[in-house]
Amino acid sequence: MRKLLALLLLLLPALPAAAQDWQPNRPIRIVVPFPPGGISDSLARLFADRTGARLGQPLVVENRSGANGAVAGEFIARTQGDGHAYIMLSPSHLMVLPVLMRLSYDPMADLVPAVNLAANPFFLGVPGNSPFRTLGDFIAAAKARPGALDYASGGAGSGTHLVMIFLSLRAGLDMQHIPYRGGAPAVQDLLAGRTAGYFGNPSDMAPFLQSGEVRVIASSGAARSALAPDVPTVAEQGFPGFRFETWNGLLAPRGTPPAAIARLAAAVREACAEEPVRAGLRRLGSDPVCNTTAEFAAQMQAEAPVWRDVVQRSGVRLD
Repeated sequence: MRKLLALLLLLLPALPAAAQDWQPNRPIRIVVPFPPGGISDSLARLFADRTGARLGQPLVVENRSGANGAVAGEFIARTQGDGHAYIMLSPSHLMVLPVLMRLSYDPMADLVPAVNLAANPFFLGVPGNSPFRTLGDFIAAAKARPGALDYASGGAGSGTHLVMIFLSLRAGLDMQHIPYRGGAPAVQDLLAGRTAGYFGNPSDMAPFLQSGEVRVIASSGAARSALAPDVPTVAEQGFPGFRFETWNGLLAPRGTPPAAIARLAAAVREACAEEPVRAGLRRLGSDPVCNTTAEFAAQMQAEAPVWRDVVQRSGVRLD
């Protein structure tokens, strides 16, 4: 990763002009490792139209779920790096998955960063008719019946799983984990009352907040979310310093021309400045990032050992 970062920094002064020369000659594929409806899918589709218009070719979102993101990761890692294929990933896929399972590819070596789109906290949601109205209620119930209270996640080792692990470690909780293949199916069982809670992406909860079908009792961010300003953070509810946020970025197969990556990243940054995209991000409860490729590479390098250390210490295993 250090070699990749050094190469990106060396190439950076020459990229803008080269990027203008590179043009896609067919639709650009954006692979999402989850079913439609989750945060990764929503972000990909939010940026696709605005970015595609600037590139002169459509960005086509393709959902390839399975094996906690490994199916999509392997597919893109084996795809020719010609600037026409990217994957939407988060820290859980890049830095956590290799710790939890044997992969046929190395996410940090076989995939190269393009641009980080957005960052977001997680919302702890419970069914609308749940007796839990605060984080304290939820924790008290979990402590009263160790191992009995269950919670959903969008997949073992995903951010929606790890955030609850982090809370459990901090609060001393023993709960039953129920993994799903993405956030959308996890929310459906939450709505049906088949699981006690789900610490999911804000976009998973947003469609059901006004109706009261889902009640959000905590946010994992450093500050309250604009999507639910009345919901206190975990830190505000007895856990000072608690913060867990994730992000979603586009990566390309190794060997993709730097000019192609720079062209896409520039188009994404332009789209990110538009109010329709900003409004879409607000609806999803996400904060815009849209950094440079070099900044994204540096971010990944800095975060990788931290995520891996936490996963190893927590004892998370794939179910």
